[in-house]
Amino acid sequence: MTDIRLETKGLSRRFGALAAVQGIDFKLASGARHALIGPNGAGKTTFINLLTGVLPPSAGRVLLGGRDITGTAQAERVKLGIARTFQINRLFRGLSVLENVCIAVAERAGAAQSMFYPAGSRTDIIDESMQLLQTLRLADSARHRVSELPYGRQRLVELAITIGLKPEVLLLDEPAAGVPSAESHVILDAIERLPEHIAVLIIEHDMDVVFRFAKRVTVMVGGAIFAEGTPKEIESNPQVREVYLGQAGHESAHG
Repeated sequence: MTDIRLETKGLSRRFGALAAVQGIDFKLASGARHALIGPNGAGKTTFINLLTGVLPPSAGRVLLGGRDITGTAQAERVKLGIARTFQINRLFRGLSVLENVCIAVAERAGAAQSMFYPAGSRTDIIDESMQLLQTLRLADSARHRVSELPYGRQRLVELAITIGLKPEVLLLDEPAAGVPSAESHVILDAIERLPEHIAVLIIEHDMDVVFRFAKRVTVMVGGAIFAEGTPKEIESNPQVREVYLGQAGHESAHG
């Protein structure tokens, strides 16, 4: 049996008369590489906000590793292993890349207090942070201030911080949005090198990114799941093409 990391049962959210998300049953397995797509206003962001605890549901449940976390606060969900990145750039721009990552690693390790004492006292945290930067090809920028980096590399630092939290579930909200196309491949390469055990859910408009990355795709339309399957199944589904792929103007080159 596949190890289900994150699951929703009948998850719904209403804003007055509007059902932004309705009755969603969804499963994300360990090690999944899953994409969530759909036209604007389909409810994707609301769904992610329900998973991360930003919004409480009107009905339904969220389970993490079989444990009901529906009533669990956002900060607590991060500690339990749900990390979300790329919705807001929340870096300390005046600090170095290494300092930014050290803060996250120290927080996760419960050593945040000791970070304000002389650096060398927590070499384990610095070592782990440098290791992360090497994995994401950022080691050469470790001593640079975040504000000095191009935008694409700032997004990479954010990814490093998120991985430093050692999540079991990683929600990537349009990871290459706003990144110049010359830099976007760096982000996508880094995502492909993520630790295999992490369950990854990517919200993405760019179908090329979806087909490069995802093993499974869920299509949301009007707050509900419209279709789910492999990228090939989704691409060849005539209803999906009509409501989404055609609208996105994606000329398929994925035969």
